[in-house]
Amino acid sequence: MARFIPKEKLSRKAQKELNRQRRVTWDFSPVTKAVDSRKRYNRKRNARDRYDDYGAGVFHLSSFSA
Repeated sequence: MARFIPKEKLSRKAQKELNRQRRVTWDFSPVTKAVDSRKRYNRKRNARDRYDDYGAGVFHLSSFSA
C-alpha cells in the first residue's frame, strides 16, 4: 500500500496526473443542452416561427352539407 502524500507536497507533474484521474468525463456536453431564449432575435430561425399564431384556430371553417 502506497503512503499518503498531501497534494501540496506532490510534484507538479504528479498533481496534474492526480487531477486527470479525478476528473469525470460526461456522456454528453451540458453546455450544448442550453435552450435558447425565444425572445432573442435569431437570424437563422424561420420568420414564421418567430410569431406564435394563436388566433388561427378561431377562424377554422367547417363545411356542413345540408
